[in-house]
Amino acid sequence: MAKALPGGQPTDSDTPHFDGFGAVPGVRPGQRFATRRALAQTGVHRQSIAGIAGRGDRGAESVVLAGTHADDDHGDVIIYTGEGSVDPRRQTHDQQLTRGNAALAASAATGLPVRVTRRIATGPHAGSYRYDGLYRVEDYWSEQGPHGHRVWRFRLVQLPAVEQGEVAQPTPALTAGTQMRERGDRPRSVSSVQRVVRSTATANLVKRMHDYTCQVCGIRLQGATGGYAEAAHIRPLEPPHDGPDAVENVLCLCPNHHVLLDQGMLIINDDLTVVNRADSTLLGRLHETAEHRVDRRHLAHHRVHHGLPTDVTYQA
Repeated sequence: MAKALPGGQPTDSDTPHFDGFGAVPGVRPGQRFATRRALAQTGVHRQSIAGIAGRGDRGAESVVLAGTHADDDHGDVIIYTGEGSVDPRRQTHDQQLTRGNAALAASAATGLPVRVTRRIATGPHAGSYRYDGLYRVEDYWSEQGPHGHRVWRFRLVQLPAVEQGEVAQPTPALTAGTQMRERGDRPRSVSSVQRVVRSTATANLVKRMHDYTCQVCGIRLQGATGGYAEAAHIRPLEPPHDGPDAVENVLCLCPNHHVLLDQGMLIINDDLTVVNRADSTLLGRLHETAEHRVDRRHLAHHRVHHGLPTDVTYQA
């Protein structure tokens, strides 16, 4: 029955020789494939039908832009619409952050690259596909789709040409900065996660307002040169969010709570109660000062951005 489906289903003899993240050995950006089956056989995209290949606990290996969803494709930047609609021509229910969508969300956290293939021609029986290289999932959020149901959107940014080679999965020692080389081994390209901690005049002002003390947990980290804290933008600055670099959109947080906020696991209600989304525990109330008031509109955007209904208080 699987063989009767368009493109077929790979058998054991068809199993790709490559199973992992990063570039497929021997495949270069720009290479064309006649069918989805050919993509699966080479390991570029191992799913014969689904547009996202990967697992929620590991990340997404690859995606295919086939023109069935309302993706915003700008070449080096793609706003990719997730999976979960029964009929891609008319969405019938809310998409969930599961399966392929969860895999892309995991890629945003791990920083591992995602292979991108575009469908570039159509025909009565098969399409023509072009592998276009490695992209990084820089952000993801939920929004209302054109048919009134929630969709998940992912911002993929193309890696520079120098990073389009083979990328291996990182090990803890390597990501900690340790150089591991064995005699006779060729150099290995390693993917690692690097969070962007912006240092702007506004960010530094907010940190000074709170004396480098986390507004959630009240902890002040003491570094070699003084207090250390991170400035977290509630509403991201990048498109399509276009948040302002203004004090009412910035929080002073410790690194742990900065990460949780960025991943949507730290929810701040309009009454400033803070909830840990992982176990629904109440962490307390966000600390404000007379000179630093948070704009509730940005808090609402953050909640919707991470899949919560508009104007709903998240209960602990």
